[in-house]
Amino acid sequence: MADYARRKELIQGISRKIKECIDCPLHLTRSNTVPGEGSAEAPVIFVGEGPGADEDASGRPFVGKAGSLLTKILDSVGLSRDEVYITNIVKCRPPKNRVPTDNEQKTCAKYLMAQIAVINPTVIVTLGATALSFFLRDNGVKMTEARGQLFDWKANVKIFAMFHPSYLLRYPSREPGSPKSKTWEDIQKVRKMYDRLIQGEKI
Repeated sequence: MADYARRKELIQGISRKIKECIDCPLHLTRSNTVPGEGSAEAPVIFVGEGPGADEDASGRPFVGKAGSLLTKILDSVGLSRDEVYITNIVKCRPPKNRVPTDNEQKTCAKYLMAQIAVINPTVIVTLGATALSFFLRDNGVKMTEARGQLFDWKANVKIFAMFHPSYLLRYPSREPGSPKSKTWEDIQKVRKMYDRLIQGEKI
């Protein structure tokens, strides 16, 4: 319990630093910073690209249409947002929801790396190509080929690739082989990994 309280305190400290950050131009157009939320000791964390309009307004990650879908995806396998940690590469909304630049990602990376260091997850679920490219350092990555796969990252931490919920909103079909059906397969894998990690097993 003491360890969790300490982790939570450290995560809150990172959030305060994010709130004060003026290290890149994104701070000029933000309404709120969006540090992240969830369990400070989650074995699995979800990382997206950056906040959108709803997230900028609320200061919470994944609360718009894509966020609502992410919550439903988690619910479909009995996972709550409180059992994982949800954040983004950049903590301020890029104007017009554009992809954050390489410089913006690099500038903001210190906060994400600090969060990862405190939470110490075993699996990082990347949502979309931008997040996956960030961790793999490969701008040519193709989500249609990478999704559903585990990649080695650092030490004992693995990267698991999933489609971004905003991509699924553009392809509503649930037919076999569709992005949504593949995401159903992927989130079931995440649930199995989560259960094994909670039980102290390796993946």
